[in-house]
Amino acid sequence: MSASSESTSTSFSYPPVSARAVRDWLNGGDEIALLDVREAGQFGEGHPFFAVPAPYSRLEWDVPRLVPRRSTRTVLLDGGDGVAVRAAQRLAALGYQELMVLEGGAPAWAEAGYTLFQGVNLPSKTFGELVEHAFGTPHVSAAELQRRQQAGEPLVLLDGRTLEEHQKMTIPGAIPVPNGELARHWSALAPDPETPIVIHCAGRTRSIIGAQILRGLGVPNPVLALENGTQGWALSGQALEQGSQRRSPAPNPAQAVDQARAASVAADAGVAVLTAVQAQAWIDDPARTTYVLDVRTADEYAAGTLAGARHAPGGQLLQATDQTIGVRRSRVLLLDDDGVRAPVVAAWLARLGYGTATVEGGIHAALTVPGSEWARPPAPPPRVGPLELPGWLSSQATPPLLLDVQPSLAYRRQHARGARWSVRPRVAAAVRDAASGALAPLLILAADAASAAAAASEIVTGAVASVHWALAADWVAAGLPVQSSPDHPADADAIDYLFFVHDRHDGNLDAARRYLAWETGLIAQCAPDELAAFRLPPVQSRVA
Repeated sequence: MSASSESTSTSFSYPPVSARAVRDWLNGGDEIALLDVREAGQFGEGHPFFAVPAPYSRLEWDVPRLVPRRSTRTVLLDGGDGVAVRAAQRLAALGYQELMVLEGGAPAWAEAGYTLFQGVNLPSKTFGELVEHAFGTPHVSAAELQRRQQAGEPLVLLDGRTLEEHQKMTIPGAIPVPNGELARHWSALAPDPETPIVIHCAGRTRSIIGAQILRGLGVPNPVLALENGTQGWALSGQALEQGSQRRSPAPNPAQAVDQARAASVAADAGVAVLTAVQAQAWIDDPARTTYVLDVRTADEYAAGTLAGARHAPGGQLLQATDQTIGVRRSRVLLLDDDGVRAPVVAAWLARLGYGTATVEGGIHAALTVPGSEWARPPAPPPRVGPLELPGWLSSQATPPLLLDVQPSLAYRRQHARGARWSVRPRVAAAVRDAASGALAPLLILAADAASAAAAASEIVTGAVASVHWALAADWVAAGLPVQSSPDHPADADAIDYLFFVHDRHDGNLDAARRYLAWETGLIAQCAPDELAAFRLPPVQSRVA
C-alpha cells in the first residue's frame, strides 16, 4: 500500500508562478510544458489555449510521453485546489526537475484577464478555421452533396476520420481514408481528374485540413470540404449511416511522382529532410526535446518500426496534437516507409507551429532513440479474479469497503451494489468518508489495472486494513449484486467526463448547432499572441 500524497503534501514545496509569468514563458523562445492536471471534464469546461491535458488520474502514464525530457520547464495547472502540488510530488518521484505550479490555478488565469477556452484540442481546431480563411478552402453543403448523390453525378466521398469514428456514423457511401493517408490513396480512388473529391469529418476541422492536404499536393481533381461534416448532414434532415464495414482500399505503390509532390509540399512549408547523423544530433541534444513519431497506420506500426519511435497516425497528430506533443517549441521527427506521408504531415505540423523535419530512410534510418525505462507508474495492488470474488468477500472479518473508479458514466449505468464512486484526486477523501469503526479491507473496482493502481496509490497508510482490486466486469461475471444510479454521481461531481455538447453525435441537433457555433467562433476568442503561434500565409494570399 502506498501512502497518499495528501498525507505528505506539506513536506514539499514547488515554486508558485503567476499567470503573467506563464504567459510570458509561453510567448518566449524556450521550451515549456503547461500541463493541466485536472480531470477531462474540468479541462474541457475551461483551460488556457496552450494547456495540455494531463489528468491526475493518468499522470504517471501520460506525462512521460508528453514531456519525455525531465529537465523541461514544466508548469502544472489545477483548479486552485492543491491537486497540482500533489501532481508535482508524483512527477518529482519520476525524476522531473523543473516543476512549478500555476498560482491559483485556472481561476487565477481568468482573473489575470486571460481566456479559458471550452472544448478540447483547441490549437488544432483553431488552426483548421484559420486554414479555411488563409487558403479559401472550397466547400459543399449537405444539401448540394445529397443532390449530387441522388442525381448519380460522379464523385468520391472520403471520411477523413479514424476507422472507429467512421464505423459509428458516417455520410452514406463514404470511404474511410484518415487524413494522414490521403496522400497515398487519392490517386487510386479518383483516377479521373474530372471527378470531384469530397472530404468529410464530424464537424469542420478534418474536412478542411483533408481538403487542403489534397489541394496542397496539386491534385488535379476538384476538391471540396463537406460543410459542417456529419453534424451538418444531420442538421439538414438527412440520415447518417451507422455500422459501415467499408475499409480503405490498398493504395497504389508509392511512385516517384507522389514522393515529388510530397517533397514539394514539405519544402514549401520549410520542413527539412535530415540525414541520420543530423537527426541523431537532434535526438541527443540534452537541452531540447525531440519527438520521434511514426505516422503510418496502426497495423503498419505493429508490424515493425524504428525502435523507440512512438505511433502517431498523421491525421490524428494534426487533429489532436496536444495529446501527443506536450512541450511548446520542441522538435519533431516524422517517419514513414514511403516518402509520401511523413513529408505531407510534417508540412501541416510545421504550419501548426512545430519545428518539424523528416529523416532520410524513414523508419529504416540508423537512429538510436532513448527509451523511457525510468517511467515507472504505480503498480496495482493484488487482484481478486472473478472466480475468487465470492469467496474473498465472504472470508473478510469486516465487510469490505467497495470503491468504484470506473468512468462516471459507466458507474451510472451499472456498478456493484453499495459501491461508492470516486476519481483519483478524491479517492483518499472518499475512503475516509466511507470508513467507520474497525478498519475494513478495501476492494477497488476498476476498468483496468492502471486505474486501480492510480487509486490505490492515494490510500493513506493505516486508513484501511488491506487493499485489493478487481475488474468491474468481473464483479458482474461472478453474479454478484449490481445496481444503477442514473443521477449519481451528479454532473457537477462527474469531473472525468466532458458534458459540453457531449450528445451532438447522438441526435441532439441543438447540441450540434452549439458545437458548430463554438468551432466557428474560436478565432474571435483568441488573443493575438495565441494566433501568432501558427505559420500560415495572409488571408489574401490564397492558392488553388
